[in-house]
Amino acid sequence: MAEEKQIWLSSPHMSGYEREMVEEAFDTNWIAPVGPHINAFEEELAQYLGHGKVAVLSSGTAAIHLALIMLGVKRGDEVLVSSLTFSGSANPVVYQGATPVFVDSEKDTWNMDPQLLEATIKDRLKKGKKSKAIILVHLYGMPAKMDELMDIAAKYEIPVVEDAAESLGSLHKDRRTGTFGDISVLSFNGNKVITTSGGGALVSANEAYVNLAKKLSTQARDDAPHYQHSMIGYNYRMSNVLAGIGRGQLKVLEQRVNERRKINQFYRELLGNYDFINFLNEPEGHFSNYWLTTILMRDKENSQKPRETLRTELAKHKIECRPLWKPMHLQPVFKNAPAYTNGTAEELFNVGLCLPSGTNMTDDDLERIKTRMQEVLSVL
Repeated sequence: MAEEKQIWLSSPHMSGYEREMVEEAFDTNWIAPVGPHINAFEEELAQYLGHGKVAVLSSGTAAIHLALIMLGVKRGDEVLVSSLTFSGSANPVVYQGATPVFVDSEKDTWNMDPQLLEATIKDRLKKGKKSKAIILVHLYGMPAKMDELMDIAAKYEIPVVEDAAESLGSLHKDRRTGTFGDISVLSFNGNKVITTSGGGALVSANEAYVNLAKKLSTQARDDAPHYQHSMIGYNYRMSNVLAGIGRGQLKVLEQRVNERRKINQFYRELLGNYDFINFLNEPEGHFSNYWLTTILMRDKENSQKPRETLRTELAKHKIECRPLWKPMHLQPVFKNAPAYTNGTAEELFNVGLCLPSGTNMTDDDLERIKTRMQEVLSVL
């Protein structure tokens, strides 16, 4: 019997256009963190978003870090952060010597709860702490409740860093995610809807922010014939080769979003009749790229048992699934950080599962997933 091949959660999916761009970089010897692909990728991203200017960087985490620097976050400051997210959303706060203050989720989109955000801001103000920024996330591609969240941020005059790392191609009321924040962040990590292998971008309608990001990301060299530095800089710029990959990927972005949504529909048809399985649905006005299809598996005790049974049994057959993000307020590294919770993120973590969602899965892969899932679910 042939050995089963590994089906990954979300692996890179090349189109063919990328090779042409990379070969062009080699042919012209632009194998550097400067070059024509970088400029073109930034322009094409801004055109796709219909918003602002773009600086392409080495990662989404680097973009968040630079955003916090430009917003003046320093040691002793506080930054409000979605708790249910990847650690890359929160770690840059600590890079600056500041303290993350975690805010729990609401049940409709699984993103930052607007009411809890305002309650948190008020409580921190009572304690003499005015937050320097809000980092809010569009989880698994589902846009957050942006109208309410942005209104609260404006009311208390707190700038927003919009972490759209997982949501490129998603929309909130016909407006693309990555265009709402004072500074917004994209990711092109290898598991994202489109990838540059590793990479990210900083987006802003404030051109001064983008220009400063470009300077800071190239070691903050001053305009001089010699190497002179008046600021601390970072080696955060994307290379011309990776930008070429990104340009090729951007050509198929809408196709990839449609494919992710078809995969989500595949799972809904497969699992929709199980009364202990629920999906993350789009509220009115929300359009998700469904970067990852996610489900909740609840038994009467609301325990991890059905989720872990399905996950471990699929893993035996080389089908990768993964629990939802472990909330930041439950992470050992952030055990002393303030957190304002309502139990939502913890419950989602306990019963939530991410399903294989890569657009390079074949019909045979999907059929194998279907067969193995049905085998497990028949005995749960």
